[in-house]
Amino acid sequence: MTLADLNTLLTARHSCRAFRPDPVPRGDIEQILTSAARVPSWCNAQPWQVVVTSGAETDAFRSALRAEAETGQAQPDLPFPTGYSGIYQDRRRACGWALYEAVGVEKGDRAGSARQMMENFNLFGAPHCAILSSPAELGPYGAMDCGGFVTAFTLAAQALGIATIPQAAVAAYGPFLHRYFNIPDDRLILCAISFGYPDTDHPANRFRTERATLDEFVSWRGASAE
Repeated sequence: MTLADLNTLLTARHSCRAFRPDPVPRGDIEQILTSAARVPSWCNAQPWQVVVTSGAETDAFRSALRAEAETGQAQPDLPFPTGYSGIYQDRRRACGWALYEAVGVEKGDRAGSARQMMENFNLFGAPHCAILSSPAELGPYGAMDCGGFVTAFTLAAQALGIATIPQAAVAAYGPFLHRYFNIPDDRLILCAISFGYPDTDHPANRFRTERATLDEFVSWRGASAE
């Protein structure tokens, strides 16, 4: 693979918010997981553990998750951001409004935005969901390692024509997920990754987010070769 090949893959990947119901073959899912597990980790700890749902198990989880989101209390294992300010808030709002505009939700339409938000707990119709956890004792470093796993998972999936969306919203209901999947309390549930084949005709999949330029996030020190 050349750098150009990698950049093509990175550019093609996006957070899919509408999936077709067609299941992904088990062999393809295993390939994605095997590739994702090649990422580096602190002391080679490889802290990730993954629960993957398919078929009726995904539908049962989707139904239970929706009910929990409608009536339960959000309580994530990993603390959510305390706030977004400056450019981070600007980017967050730009992404949100691009999605709302794509699906026809106008500014001020709280009911419409709430309906779209609840699609998180419908897993956007995906036929599969992966729940990712890390040992609590590894703290932020375990979570950082798992971030690499998420990135590699999404890129490996994209290489197979499979769409993904990493979801913090699902992980907001930590106690429920621990109970539902029998995940030990000494593990932190970090996120979900819903995945499957994209519904390319759905308006939610017709927008893309922008990326910052180098001068917005790089501070150079010292001279470099031209």
